[in-house]
Amino acid sequence: MNTIEMTNDYITPTYSRLDVVIQKAEGCTLTDENGQTYLDFTAGIGVNSLGYNHKKWVEATQNQLSQLQHISNLYYTKPAAELAGKLCHKTGMQHVLFVNSGAESNEVAIKTARKYGHETNKEKHKILTLKNSFHGRTVTTLSATGQDVFHKYFDPFTEGFDFIDADEPKQLLDKADDTVCAIMIEAIQGEGGVVPLDPEFTEAVSKVCQEKDILLIVDEVQTGIGRTGTLFAYEQLGLQPDIVTSAKGLGNGLPIGAVLFGEKVAGTLKAGDHGSTFGGNPVATAGANIVIDTLTEEFLDQVKSKGQYLKAQLEAIEEVADVSGLGLMLGISLKSQSAKDVMLKAKEAGIMCLTAKDKLRLLPPLIVTRSEIDEAVACLKHILTVQEKEAIT
Repeated sequence: MNTIEMTNDYITPTYSRLDVVIQKAEGCTLTDENGQTYLDFTAGIGVNSLGYNHKKWVEATQNQLSQLQHISNLYYTKPAAELAGKLCHKTGMQHVLFVNSGAESNEVAIKTARKYGHETNKEKHKILTLKNSFHGRTVTTLSATGQDVFHKYFDPFTEGFDFIDADEPKQLLDKADDTVCAIMIEAIQGEGGVVPLDPEFTEAVSKVCQEKDILLIVDEVQTGIGRTGTLFAYEQLGLQPDIVTSAKGLGNGLPIGAVLFGEKVAGTLKAGDHGSTFGGNPVATAGANIVIDTLTEEFLDQVKSKGQYLKAQLEAIEEVADVSGLGLMLGISLKSQSAKDVMLKAKEAGIMCLTAKDKLRLLPPLIVTRSEIDEAVACLKHILTVQEKEAIT
């Protein structure tokens, strides 16, 4: 029985998998079990920020693995302490709580906001999120997600959430009453179609939060850790969040989540308010330290530059209607072609990419080169041109 047959027989089918078995990888190149190579513009859905087999990252995780793989949060470990210090120093935040995933990071943010609100007024428990948002797949983070497609079958959901249209300040003002403890936003709605928020709207959100003692939570699970050309995307919107959630790119392939707390909420959670057996795992945090150390100002400037270059190249393709996003997080709207069909044809041609709603989505490792960008764009241009000609004939 081969790998695909075993997977289909024994693993619960919650994913629609492509018919390829990835065996190894190097840099931005994947190799399947048959020796076929693919240029990766998915980064494991925005996770492998430093690509594959990154020398320093591999050394750090292997060295830590040979010393201590896990000990629990009943004790102190150096990699976790160092990573927390780096994140705080780079952001100006006060505390960090390590967990295992983006969904758990958002769960912690929600719990923190509710505790903060309850300490002021027991009725101050509601959290506003945006329509078209995505915050995770646990019951509570699904409750916070503003897309009906994710809400089938799993109700009743956790109470205390309400939704507003992105870029609608009047709705924001109408719903931000005395029962609201937090407003939770993504700087770019990733699973919602790579949709950036209007800076004027985020400024209005920030103002309402300051005036009404409402916490500002920014979900940076996909946009954070250099993906948009700054450590976190909120920096490009001029925001100062009270809570920032992070995961994906921080681990470079190992499971990790991090919740950053600003001064207002740094002391909200106490012993026993949250637990995470694997949170702050020494191997994962040892690797994450390498990720953070790599994201120098020069490196992040290169991410911005490469993102602008990729966007310009894509916009020059006739079939491309629009390119949204920042840095190396881009969504491509097509004039007439199906994003899913293009994604499948790109895979056959040796380029791995993603979709987000009706858009083609590109999330390459941050180390991608301009020559690799040129290769991917040439492939997509060929596919789109051929399909356009076939459609005409």
